Amino acid sequence: MLNASSFSFGNFLLDVFAIFVFVLWFWLLITVIGDLFRRHDISGLGKAIWVIVLIVIPYLAVFIYLISQSRGMAERNAQRAQQASDELRHVVGFSAADEIEKLERLKAAGTISNEEYTRLRARVVQ
Repeated sequence: MLNASSFSFGNFLLDVFAIFVFVLWFWLLITVIGDLFRRHDISGLGKAIWVIVLIVIPYLAVFIYLISQSRGMAERNAQRAQQASDELRHVVGFSAADEIEKLERLKAAGTISNEEYTRLRARVVQ
């Protein structure tokens, strides 16, 4: 089945690269479709048109979507991450006041310096 004369390291590298590119494109396709269906600023007809374009000319459509919607995708991802973080804090019971209180105890015990306290407090307040 596998001839020693037909197998070369160059062919192996090309095959690995082709698989990598396919997986990368498939990941981008899933990212685009996920972002498309999470959007609230586009109608159902607009989503259907994008899906049809993604099926008919998949490679070009993925790149067009990424180029034309990149800023919006980044904003929606940041918003979703912030929302997930807020929900997690609500479920776990984390609050900024609790964290500041812990930092003050660490500072009073001498575990952290004033500079560390200021830096960590600024991060918690954000």
